[in-house]
Formats: sequence, C-alpha cells, structure tokens
Amino acid sequence: MLGGTFDPPHFGHLAAGLEVRHRLGASRVLFVVANDPWQKSRLRPVTPARLRLEMVRAAVGGLDGIEASALDIDRGGESYTADTLRELRGLHPGAELLMVVGSDTAGGLDTWKRPPELRELATTVVAERPGPSGGRPPTGWPAVAVEVPALDISSCDIRSRFADGRPVEALMPAAVIEIVRSAGLYRCGR
Repeated sequence: MLGGTFDPPHFGHLAAGLEVRHRLGASRVLFVVANDPWQKSRLRPVTPARLRLEMVRAAVGGLDGIEASALDIDRGGESYTADTLRELRGLHPGAELLMVVGSDTAGGLDTWKRPPELRELATTVVAERPGPSGGRPPTGWPAVAVEVPALDISSCDIRSRFADGRPVEALMPAAVIEIVRSAGLYRCGR
C-alpha cells in the first residue's frame, strides 16, 4: 500500500508505485487515499477526500497492478496507517503487506500513530530517489529500499502552479488536470 493525501496525484507517485511493484514483484499496489490526513489537515486546507479519490482513480486508470483505494475514506475520521494495515490484514490474511513511504517521510515514521503496529503488520519499503536523499527510517526500524526514478515533482509545487497559471502538463496525467480544472481546485487563495 502507498498511502497519501494525493492533493493532487502526480507522475512521481505513479513512478514510485510502478517501480515498487516491479522491483518487489508485488501483485498490486494500492494507492490508499487518506480521509483526513491529520499531519497535513491541521496545517493547510485539504481538498475533500472523495475528490482526491476521483483524481487518484483517474491517475491510475489503465496502469496494470496499480489501484485506487477508498479504505480510509470509507472508514471515516482521521486516517492512520496502522488502521489501514490492520484492515488490509483482515481482508487478506495470508498476504505479505508492504507499506511504501517516500524517503522524504521515512525519518518521521516514529511520529506516526502506533509505530510498533506499523512494524508488525507490514514490511516498510522506502522509495528512494537516486543520489543523496538522506531519508532513512529511524534507528531500529527495518526497511527495504527501492530506488525510484528521480522525478522532482511535488503536490505543493503543482498546487502553486495551478494558482499562478504555470504549466502542469509534464507533471501529472491529463485526466487529473481535467478534474482539477473542472472542479476549480488550487486557484489563487486556495
């Protein structure tokens, strides 16, 4: 599972999911859209969850083995990865669960809710960009590193680009751009 806010999803997310699936031989990678991403929603406005899910579905459409998931949205409330992994364990009791995190967030895993459960329920996979990334999990946190393509793309930059009219076409799928524009997302002041 690759969980996130996906506000909006972009080619960097897709590249990470596809590379992890390929390198580790995963049957599928679920892009789990956070209902209320508690570490972000307290800092800035977040696009409604159902609209972010619609964007993720558009982004992953047609990609073999990559799926959008509404598990966190259907559960409601604040989204905690431990809850998602516990639910996935119940749905797929014999499956090996992989929790994919970016190297930019790996160092903060101990700040997530219930870190011991995370380590118990899934193998942590750190999606690392080539070169010096410095994003390692905390000491004692076992993890597998997978090098992903070095795409310097961020959702924050994309939101800013929409706000001031800069191009986004090389950063995200056209279907997602269409949703963003038709919903009037990320305009100046948002």
